Order: sequence, then structure tokens, then C-alpha cells
Amino acid sequence: MKNFLDDLEAEAKAPAKPSLAQRSLAMARGQGQQQARQDEEGTATVELLPNMPPPDPFSLDFYLDSLVKRLNRSAAFVRNDPRSKGVRMAAVHFRINPDGSLKTFKVLNAGDQQDEIAFIKSVVERAIPFAAFPPAVARSARSLGITICIQPSSGGNFGFSRMTDGRAC
Repeated sequence: MKNFLDDLEAEAKAPAKPSLAQRSLAMARGQGQQQARQDEEGTATVELLPNMPPPDPFSLDFYLDSLVKRLNRSAAFVRNDPRSKGVRMAAVHFRINPDGSLKTFKVLNAGDQQDEIAFIKSVVERAIPFAAFPPAVARSARSLGITICIQPSSGGNFGFSRMTDGRAC
């Protein structure tokens, strides 16, 4: 009977905790999957500092909203020819350093929107420097990437906005 109870006790014990290396790999996989989901959605991508938790989503949302407002204000000072709009979608991506300076600007998909891409690059350059990252974001972010989708429009409406429904470019 004692052997039977000892066997039951051994089975009931919790499995051994994963090692530090196993936990690190699991965290890296999770962060990689999160980054891939964000890239697919076309939303802002945060380049995290090593061994730091993701930034506070509330602070990040407020920062992104202020960034969009700044881009819209800067767009009013940059000349844009409305006749030069293309008919295919395009996308650009820029990355901001924690101090608000521009790190990179890349054209992801030019389509037939070369004039609009030049306009957006001018707007981004005019808006620089952006505000420095808030402390809640700066603690864990090395840089922040923004993807801008250029969609052919049928009307005269213009403005930068955040896509919240998960649509990709």
C-alpha cells in the first residue's frame, strides 16, 4: 500500500519548472510573434530594449495620437499637388529614436504614388523633431516604427489617421 501511495504522490507533484534558457526562448518567441502580428497589421512597431517589458499601451497610444496630430499640422505647410494622385496603394515606413529624431525612412511599396511618397517624406522631415518618448515608453523602447499607407482617394479629403480595424496596406 505504501508503494502505491508513493507512486500517487510522485505523479501528483508539479512538473519541474523550465530552466532560465527555456524561459528566455519562450519569451523571445512570444516577442517575435507579437512583432510579426504588428507588422502584418501595419501598426506601430516598437523596437524593445533587451530584457525590458513592452511599454505601457496607454502611454504608447497617447504618444501615437500626438504624433499623428503633429503630422497633420505639418502637412498644412507642405505643398501637395492633388492632380498627381496614383491609383495603386503604396506604403512607407519611418522609425523614430527616443529623443524624437528620425532614425530611418523607407519606401515599402511605391506603386504609382511617387509624388505622394515625396509629399509624405517632406511632411515627416518638417515634423521632426517629434516629442521625446514619454517615460513609460522610453524605459523599454529603443525606437518606434510607423507605417503609412497611401491609398488612392476619390475625394479631396486628406489627413493622417491611425488604422484601428487591423487592415494592412
